[in-house]
Amino acid sequence: MRKNFILDTNVLLHDPRSIYSFKEHNVIIPIYVIEEIDQFKRDLSELGRNARLVARYLDSFREEGSLKDGVRLPHGGVLRVCFTDRDLPLSMADSNLMDNRILSVAIDLMEREPQSPAVFITKDTNLRIRADALGLIAEDYDAERVEITELYTGFTERLVPREMVDQMYKPGAEVEISGQESLSPHQFILLKDETNPSHTAMGRFNASRGRVVPLLRGMKSEGVWGIRPRNMEQSFALDLVMNDEIKLVTIVGKAGTGKTLLAIAAGLHKVTEEGVYQKLLVSRPVFPLGRDIGYLPGSLEEKMNPWMQPIFDNVEFLMNLSRADKKAGRGYHELIDLGLMEIEALTYIRGRSIPNQYIIIDEAQNLTPHEVKTIITRVGDNTKIILTGDPFQIDNPYVDATNNGLVHVVNRFKNEKIAGHITMAKGERSALAELAANLL
Repeated sequence: MRKNFILDTNVLLHDPRSIYSFKEHNVIIPIYVIEEIDQFKRDLSELGRNARLVARYLDSFREEGSLKDGVRLPHGGVLRVCFTDRDLPLSMADSNLMDNRILSVAIDLMEREPQSPAVFITKDTNLRIRADALGLIAEDYDAERVEITELYTGFTERLVPREMVDQMYKPGAEVEISGQESLSPHQFILLKDETNPSHTAMGRFNASRGRVVPLLRGMKSEGVWGIRPRNMEQSFALDLVMNDEIKLVTIVGKAGTGKTLLAIAAGLHKVTEEGVYQKLLVSRPVFPLGRDIGYLPGSLEEKMNPWMQPIFDNVEFLMNLSRADKKAGRGYHELIDLGLMEIEALTYIRGRSIPNQYIIIDEAQNLTPHEVKTIITRVGDNTKIILTGDPFQIDNPYVDATNNGLVHVVNRFKNEKIAGHITMAKGERSALAELAANLL
């Protein structure tokens, strides 16, 4: 049965291509949605770009026929722009509220076209509640929704013969395990002796070789910039950020798991000691990404300081500065002055090409899928990019734990040989921080 999907303004501003996401069903856009979108078209933010894109899509459909009567969509449905003169219940009769006008279109369609069930699509939680109270079927929109409990973790366990576990500790070890066709590239595996589960070995599936290989040797004993992994998950994360073959790394974890510290330590090691990359470029969203930071006083570095202080704290921790060093004025700025580290404002990254650099984007859960695409497509030759974040700590009202840019990248790149991912759950910042992350 063909349905009528009525789209709210926030759906189109979130994803201009949502018009094409309903297969053979009809898509209805209330005229009041067009009026709301028109208010954003001059904005220089992500919302402004999406508003202009929606207008271009609708204008191209208008050339094929009347939007009032309906224009055929590629998958067989019909796109219409509708309005209504019907009144809402007295308790919601304020016609000045655009939400009420949009709801009135949905209710009118529900009653006039009972042969096509009306489904109201909005990302506004309160509006879904109001629609439900009026008898409408109301749903959230998310073409890329991935429940956080189902998110790819980058890790699995397998029971194997004892000889295979022993083999992993030999130089140049590679083993082939049963069922590895179901593994993702660079997925980590804890191999457990089937006769003695406490006898284990850590490995990573190398899809190019079709074998499970050991983690990079030497990291646990020697460390990276004085940092050694404290648990299995940190060992996995350090293996990803130190592997030059893996150009895109995503690390998801709650506060205190060490995701940012490990990424920065690896970046500094690759830049200053191995010389694989020319510079460490670090940034985190100045929320929102599209907002100009020019209103803050000072140079770019001074403007970014309030947002980048957690990064600076990690860098100075890795520099192992004493109290006397700090009193003498030593700090993270030494690396910036030497050209080894750079602070980047994501606001101005569009249009750039960034080769030969080690990029860390912290707090990537606050990015939209489109914004994260803009960032990753800036990556040039011999550049590695690390995205870190916690999907449960989101400040951006336009995304949530299931549809943010970080989760979007994890889901899209999990089967790509150029990318690797690990989800970290065990906190190592302090006993109090770990308890707070779990209880609060």
